[in-house]
Amino acid sequence: MYIHAGNGFVLKDSEIVGIFDIEVCSLSKKTRQFLSSCQRNDMIVDAAEDLPKSFIVTKDKTYISGVAAATLRQRAEKGSFNQYDQDAHK
Repeated sequence: MYIHAGNGFVLKDSEIVGIFDIEVCSLSKKTRQFLSSCQRNDMIVDAAEDLPKSFIVTKDKTYISGVAAATLRQRAEKGSFNQYDQDAHK
């Protein structure tokens, strides 16, 4: 299955390691260090059109998303790549 992460990015659910709320998680020093390390190693993909709300860690990259973590989790739980998402990417 695939999850629409925003701004035209669609991720394979089997590649996703975790989905995190950026506001809550960025309070942690370890999370800030992780994101800084990803940035330095060119492993960040900006999938946010505006204000970032979440980040999605995959096996290869970390995606900064404008979609709320709760919404992404709902999409993952119900197999979000529905007809609306398919029409948006034609």
